[in-house]
Amino acid sequence: MIDIALVLELAALGLCGGFLAGLLGIGGGMILVPFITYMLSHRGVSPDLAVKMAIATSMATIIFTSVSSVRAHHKKGAVRWDLVKGLAPGIVLGSMIGSLGIFALIKGSSLALLFAAFVGFSATQMFLDKKPAAARQMPGLAGQVGAGGVIGLISGLVGAGGGFISVPFMTWCNVAIHNAVATSAALGFPIALANVSGYILASVGMSDLPPYSFGYLWLPALGVIASCSVLMAPVGASAAHKLPVKKLKRVFASVLYALAFYMLYKGLSH
Repeated sequence: MIDIALVLELAALGLCGGFLAGLLGIGGGMILVPFITYMLSHRGVSPDLAVKMAIATSMATIIFTSVSSVRAHHKKGAVRWDLVKGLAPGIVLGSMIGSLGIFALIKGSSLALLFAAFVGFSATQMFLDKKPAAARQMPGLAGQVGAGGVIGLISGLVGAGGGFISVPFMTWCNVAIHNAVATSAALGFPIALANVSGYILASVGMSDLPPYSFGYLWLPALGVIASCSVLMAPVGASAAHKLPVKKLKRVFASVLYALAFYMLYKGLSH
C-alpha cells in the first residue's frame, strides 16, 4: 500500500509544479527533480539511483503538463509554431542521445552537479535581464535543428522540459518573453516523449529498484503529480499573460536559484 502522506506530498508537488510549468514554460521538471530526489532518498533509495529516477520521472510528467499548458498558451495565440517545427527535429535526436546513451553511463552525482550548473546559469541570465542586440534573430533551419539538439540533449540529462535553455535562447534572439515561454511549453512534449522512451530502453533489466517502479520511472509520483499538474498548468499559463515581463523573469530566476543550490548540495554530498 502507498501511504496517504506520500500521496498528499506528491499532490502538493504536482499542483505547484503544474502552476509553475504554465507560468514559466519550464515543464515543471526543474521544480520536481529536487523534491522527488529528496522523497526517494528519504525512502532508502541510494543517492545515485534516486537522482536518476527523479530525473526520469520528472521528465515523464512533462508529457502530460506540456499538453495542458500549451493548449492554454495556444488559445492566446502566443505559441510560435514556426519555431517549434524548426527546433523539434534536433530536440528528438539530442534527447535520444542523452537519455539512451549518456544518462545510463554517467553517475547520479555528476547529473546533480550538471543540473545545478545549468539551472544556475539560466537563472543568472534571466535575473540580469540582458537586452539582446536589436538586429539579432533566430537562426535559420540548420541553426534551429542544431540548437534543438543541444536543448534536447541537456534536457534529457537533467530531467527538465528545456525551458531553462530554450526560453533564454529565444529571448536572446529577440523573441518576446511571452512567446518564448509559450513556445517552450510546446517544445516540452517532443522533449519528454523522446527522453522517456530513451530512459525506458536504458533501464531494461535493472534490479534493486524500489516498489512500483518501471525502470527509472517511479509510478506513484508519475501518476499523482501528472494528475494534479494538468489541473494547474492552464492556471499558470493564464497568469503568465497578466504579469509584466521583468517580474516574470525575476520569478523565473528566483525559483531556479533555490533549486540549483539544493542539487549542488546533493551532487557534492555523495
